[in-house]
Amino acid sequence: MILQKILLAATALAALGACANAPADEPSAIAPAAGDAALDSAVGGAWRTVDLVLRDQWRKPEEALGFWGLKPGMIILELQPGGGYWTEILAAYAMQTGGRYIATAADLGNPDLSPAARENRTKFEQRFSDKTIYGDVQYVNFGPKSQGLGEDASVDFILNGRNIHNWMGQGTLDKVLAESFAVLKPGGVLAIEEHRNAEGTAQDPKAATGYVAEAYVIEAAARAGFKLEARSDIYANPADDRDHPFGVWTLPPNLRTSPNGEPANPAFDSAPYKAIGESDRMALKFVKPL
Repeated sequence: MILQKILLAATALAALGACANAPADEPSAIAPAAGDAALDSAVGGAWRTVDLVLRDQWRKPEEALGFWGLKPGMIILELQPGGGYWTEILAAYAMQTGGRYIATAADLGNPDLSPAARENRTKFEQRFSDKTIYGDVQYVNFGPKSQGLGEDASVDFILNGRNIHNWMGQGTLDKVLAESFAVLKPGGVLAIEEHRNAEGTAQDPKAATGYVAEAYVIEAAARAGFKLEARSDIYANPADDRDHPFGVWTLPPNLRTSPNGEPANPAFDSAPYKAIGESDRMALKFVKPL
């Protein structure tokens, strides 16, 4: 199995740019050249974390943000920014173009919030506190007990980077999408990046492997009122066969070597999973109808 994975990765990655487009009867798009000097500046910023910059080959920030339709001066909301990959770019871009960046963060209004979650929020706020780079970053409480993402129709652009599976596992996906719909202005964009399940695979509603079917995401967004405007294969990775012992987290950047919650296994061979690279992903652009 390991040899097969290495061979598959070696051949498929060479053909990564030749992925099939979406079916002709569904929205589809190829990411345009950004042509945006501020975006070039934000992506190339010296403030960006070296380890995160190394992921650009997989996350393709300028292509993706161009496809999703990011524009100067937008009010941007990022849902669960995690390690801050998109934050380093989006907050700087908003500052340079006269826009505004908002991040969801641990719900300080939740009395059951753990000390660790509170500490992580504090560290995140400190990390992005330099107003000369990131402007005045704002935060909104976010969690199972939080209510809303801000004033209705107040945001131009919402980005979700690989969190759909988490919300499915927590049973909060419909809540998050409904609140996203409410806070977006009419015509506003919901940008989705998510690990992509194989077409035709029966979807586990808890997404235990981390992979989610495009059709599942599209249906969930439609329930909230969104319209699918475009799909792109910029994140396609045909080397990812999704057959990994610890789900998508077996792949980079996590490279998990044991089941979640157990100690790392130093005897586990991660080499074939490193060769595959980061997961096959969907890139979907939804809009809030006018």
